[in-house]
Amino acid sequence: MRFRSKVGRTVTETDNVWFTLLTGNSNQIHFNEDYTRRVFPGEPFNGRRVVNGFLTIAIAAGLLVDETSRNGFQVGIDGVRFPRPVFHGDTMYSEAEVTEVRESRSRPAFGLVTIHTRGRNERGETVVEFDRVFMVRKRGEAWRGAPAK
Repeated sequence: MRFRSKVGRTVTETDNVWFTLLTGNSNQIHFNEDYTRRVFPGEPFNGRRVVNGFLTIAIAAGLLVDETSRNGFQVGIDGVRFPRPVFHGDTMYSEAEVTEVRESRSRPAFGLVTIHTRGRNERGETVVEFDRVFMVRKRGEAWRGAPAK
């Protein structure tokens, strides 16, 4: 089964600065233009500030929540790669393919779904790819976790 995001998401400078500060990431490549011009003047950065990789993952996954994991919860992420950087003003789109479906060994009322996700920019270039694993309830089953305290 394959999915494509119905909408895109343009990444703004504000998105990147807020996310980077919220996560405590002090790498100057995310918010110091003078630094990036001096240290990374050539390809692929060309002196531009780079969008935080974890924000790139979050947007790529978030664009497909309605189609994939709205009724579940994420339990893992594997094989993350960033073939190209994302810059302020880039618009991201996502596509995913289900690569595995299996019953949960620890919670038989649930299944585990693995999807390979690709985030692309407006030029169709892959900027991130990863495998997301999420747990979903089987039809007709109810949550039987530990009671709330």
